[in-house]
Amino acid sequence: MRLAGKSIIVTGAGRGIGAGIARRFGAEGALVACADLDGDAAGRTARAIADAGGQAVASRVDVGAADDARRLTAATVAAFGGVDAIVNVAGIGGLAAFLDLDEADLTRVMRVNVMGTFLCAQAAAREMAARGGGRIVNVSSISGQRAGWGRTAYGTSKAAVIQLTRQMAMELAPHNITANAIAPGPVDTALTRADHTPETRAAYNAMVPLGRYGTIDEMADAAVFLAGDDSTYITGHVLNVDGGYMAAGIRFDDL
Repeated sequence: MRLAGKSIIVTGAGRGIGAGIARRFGAEGALVACADLDGDAAGRTARAIADAGGQAVASRVDVGAADDARRLTAATVAAFGGVDAIVNVAGIGGLAAFLDLDEADLTRVMRVNVMGTFLCAQAAAREMAARGGGRIVNVSSISGQRAGWGRTAYGTSKAAVIQLTRQMAMELAPHNITANAIAPGPVDTALTRADHTPETRAAYNAMVPLGRYGTIDEMADAAVFLAGDDSTYITGHVLNVDGGYMAAGIRFDDL
C-alpha cells in the first residue's frame, strides 16, 4: 500500500473525481478526511472507504470560507493525529460567453476554485510545516492552459490554480512540503455524461490523441503518485492527465 498510514484530506470528495481519489487513497492505506459542501455525499464516500476496510471521516465544508478550511484541518488532526497531504479537488464550472459573463458568476467560480484551494492548502500547510513536511496536490484543468469557448470564468480560475501551485512550491519548499497540480483532460464522470452533448464528446475524442475520455481511476492514479513517497523530488509541476490533448496539434488521418 503506497499511502499506508498517511493522513490525507480530499476536498470535493462527495462525487466524481474527488470521490474516486478518496476511495483509491483508502484502498492504498491512507486515513482519509472526506470533505464536501454536500456533507451527506462526503459521508457516503467515507462509508464506502470504511466498508472496503479503510479508515475515513467526513465533513461538510465550504472551501471558500476560511473558518471552514481551518476547521477541516483541525478535524483531521483530531481524527488522525496530523495531516500528511491534501488534495484540493473541490471546484465548480459553468459556461458563459466573455461578453455575457457577469460579475457575480465570475466571483462565484473564483471563490470556490481559487480561494477555496488557497484557504484549504494554507490551513493544511501550516500543520504540515509544524510536523516537518507534506504534500499538496491541486486539481487544475487543461482549461487552465488552453482557452475554450465559454470558459472565461472556469479557465481563468484553473490557470490561477496552476500559478498558485507554483507559488506554494517555491515558498513551502523550505518546510519540506511539495506542491503539484493535476490537469485533467475530458473525464468520463456522471457530470460530463449529463452535460456533454454527443457533439461535444465527438469533438473531444477527435482532439485527444488517445481518442477517448479519461477515467476517474486514471485521475486517481496521478493523485496517488503525487501524494505519496514516489514523488519526493517533484514540486511546482503540472501533470497533464489528458490523453495527449495538450501535446497535440493539427492532425490528418490520411497521412
